[in-house]
Amino acid sequence: MTMHFCANCGYGIGDGRAALGYRTCLACGDREARSRRRVVAPLNKSNYVLITNPEDLKQLNPKRVGE
Repeated sequence: MTMHFCANCGYGIGDGRAALGYRTCLACGDREARSRRRVVAPLNKSNYVLITNPEDLKQLNPKRVGE
């Protein structure tokens, strides 16, 4: 049995998580995911667009209720 360790904090991670290709523990992975401030959104009948402003993402929803 091989021990796998988090690339950020050095804490041990499970074999299943390592088998899926993760290199971080759950806590470090959650922290990293929450720090992301961009999203890729598919446009209808078009391509994917990188969105960095949340207000732009709200404007893409044609069924949103008036604000």
